[in-house]
Amino acid sequence: MNAIHDFWPGARDTGVLRLVTAGSVDDGKSTLIGRLLLDSKGVYADQLRAISGSRYSRAPSGTVDLALLTDGLEAEREQGITIDVAYRYFATPARKFIIADAPGHEQYTRNMVTGASTADAAILLVDAVRAAGGELLPQTKRHATLAQLLALRHIVIAVNKMDLVQWDRAVFERIRAACAGLAQRLGLPSLACVPLSALTGDNVVHASEHTPWYDGLPLLPLLEVLPLGAEAPQAAPRFFVQWVIRHEGSTARPFRGYAGQLQGGTLELGDEVQVLPGGETARIRALQRGEETLERAGPGDSVVLVLDREIDVSRGDLLVSGASRPTVTREFEADLCWLDRQALNPARWYWLKQGSRVTQARIAAVTARRDIGELAAMPWNGPLAGNDIGRVQIRTRDALALDDYDTHRSTSAFILIDDASHQTAAAGMARLTAMP
Repeated sequence: MNAIHDFWPGARDTGVLRLVTAGSVDDGKSTLIGRLLLDSKGVYADQLRAISGSRYSRAPSGTVDLALLTDGLEAEREQGITIDVAYRYFATPARKFIIADAPGHEQYTRNMVTGASTADAAILLVDAVRAAGGELLPQTKRHATLAQLLALRHIVIAVNKMDLVQWDRAVFERIRAACAGLAQRLGLPSLACVPLSALTGDNVVHASEHTPWYDGLPLLPLLEVLPLGAEAPQAAPRFFVQWVIRHEGSTARPFRGYAGQLQGGTLELGDEVQVLPGGETARIRALQRGEETLERAGPGDSVVLVLDREIDVSRGDLLVSGASRPTVTREFEADLCWLDRQALNPARWYWLKQGSRVTQARIAAVTARRDIGELAAMPWNGPLAGNDIGRVQIRTRDALALDDYDTHRSTSAFILIDDASHQTAAAGMARLTAMP
């Protein structure tokens, strides 16, 4: 194996990488992030002093409980668990990182979905002690399934607590084989597995003398060379209108522009755009970013578009360009991760939010549910309960412009909101192709 290039040929080491950590309870996610922050010089001295004197420390005598760097809620520190998603920011000379520490408890799976929804990569932790025989825990499988459904581009397996199994290579190889089998069953690309100890720092930032048999990179150098997952410039342009800007309406030349963020692709002056779901077309007369006038906008740019003629464009409309167009429909299939404590009720209407567009929706049918043990979608016609993952048929009051989730995440991801409690009921991914 030739380091990272056996997994990601052509890797490059620039830009910002968004990460989420996932795994089962007590796998060491918060401690690992704390170690990354500490060893990459991303922790201030006063922060270390604060957690060193914490009454909630569970670290061995003479060491610092690094999990306290991310577990900031009082309930988290009392129980020694992660409940909410904690975001941390740090940088190395090669790359900047935004890392989300997601909970491991099954009841907080919805929080993991939140952290993973904007991530490019996942660090999936495995406890070497509990998985020493090569059997992965159910929550590890669930998080891997969610990573696959959310189309995370890279998954790195961090085999933690190797110091507690005396850095036994046989244990690591059994776990690596189990992860390879999991990847094959889920249809994931090859996974990089790193043997490490978050507590001692071995193979986290620097190579460990305890693993002469491991010829891969430590965790942080591995993360530094993962290919970035931003929407490619050659992708189809998608632009949700977030705000209609109007002023000087009483003058001879009133201003009317449409503010939003370009998701994938590029837009240039003179390009023809189509407004969906309505279907009207116009050309771009001006592109503005603050007081700056642009000739061209690229992926991730927040800009204001000015069109060459007056057409009906409202908040929530989608502007597209190029040959590849979304499907405009009121009925579609989707994968749902049900997040609410109250089970899905097919008789009820839910609010569906896609980008800046909001409409009402009903679940016409549930056709399949993911079996975490079998790692497959099994036929199912009952309701979905908390943390269930299922394939559903949805009908909406208003037409939506949708891409398939594997093609364009920005126009296929949505959430369902309970209209009575205003709780987020589900996270969804539109599937416009046949179920695998």
